Amino acid sequence: MSTNHLMGVYNRAPLEVERGRGARLWSTDGTEYLDCVAGISTNGLGHAHPVLVQAVKDQAEKLWHVSNIFRIPGQEALADQLCQSSFADVVFFTNSGTEAVECALKTARKYHSANGQAERIDIYGFDGSFHGRTYGAINAAANPSYTEGFGPPMQGFHQLKWGDKDALEAAFKSPTTAAVILEPVQGEGGCRATPEEDLRWMRQMADEHGVLLIFDEVQCGMGRSGKLWAHEWACMAPDIMAVAKALGGGFPIGACLASAKAAQGMTVGVHGSTFGGNPLAMAVGQAALSTINTPEILNNVAEIAGYLKQQLAGLQERYPDVIVDVRGKGLLIGVKLHPNNREFMALARETQQLLVAGGGDNCVRLLPPLNLTLEEAREAITRFEGACAVVREKLTA
Repeated sequence: MSTNHLMGVYNRAPLEVERGRGARLWSTDGTEYLDCVAGISTNGLGHAHPVLVQAVKDQAEKLWHVSNIFRIPGQEALADQLCQSSFADVVFFTNSGTEAVECALKTARKYHSANGQAERIDIYGFDGSFHGRTYGAINAAANPSYTEGFGPPMQGFHQLKWGDKDALEAAFKSPTTAAVILEPVQGEGGCRATPEEDLRWMRQMADEHGVLLIFDEVQCGMGRSGKLWAHEWACMAPDIMAVAKALGGGFPIGACLASAKAAQGMTVGVHGSTFGGNPLAMAVGQAALSTINTPEILNNVAEIAGYLKQQLAGLQERYPDVIVDVRGKGLLIGVKLHPNNREFMALARETQQLLVAGGGDNCVRLLPPLNLTLEEAREAITRFEGACAVVREKLTA
């Protein structure tokens, strides 16, 4: 086998994975790794969680797919669960986070069109954002490294500098603004958390000027921050929200949640999906949401996140030549580095058998399963410190 026949769009690590269990991952040569990537925040309950495995087995023996021309009981049940645990009144199911973002963008523009303000098409995003790889999603984030070479920008998409409140206020006041889209806690962009008072201010501005708020909680939602949804820390809510990743625990699924008001333009025929909301995904989604949305898991996130951040702050003091900053919220932790983050990731993997993810602003991200134990967290810190020591040795060699 080789990668010769795969489209070369990934810079893959030289690690051929075979199996996983909890926070452990094994390569085909038998090497065991501590996995603090968790499928980039997707395996919220770790690898092969028994509840999710059983849900797939049970559903696989009954029904895989029928498409959305029929009622799917599991779809209605998961939509009920999501609405009962959020601000939302309605849900559209997708196969991925980026498709959920696409639905969110269409929902926002359609809302204004349905209200006789078809000129409201402008969508404002922020630098450092990541909303996925579909065409609307890359334009919403407007990161040049993802949009370059794909033709002119889509009309009506604008990027603001993260934290530039004056520019954001002007965007809210513009009569052609449809929506503002953001991750309450940026993931790939370097784990920057939008201050809670700023989120509340955005809600106020959006209400005053008839603008919709879209939150992308694909990575920071589903318990990752220590609450089910990251925006709950600010005691406010968006109009539309994209969710995915841990909702399926590794099974492909996404969801666009919206208030009834925001979704009023999404009538029969304006949107759809062949596979979105299929019975297999719905079975896993129900099991994942029921398991994650419990005091046991959410309290564990707070406890483990507190320990990891405290210990990483200690490492920053001991290794100021390696660690610049520790940031993030809950178990979406960013560690900004002096050395190149990609080289650090490789050293951590090869010398400590610790898997961490990359991120913007020269960060590495720790995104372990939400049910990581304290013992595993201690092990993660030991291995992370080992990687810091190796890096220091190389810097002084």
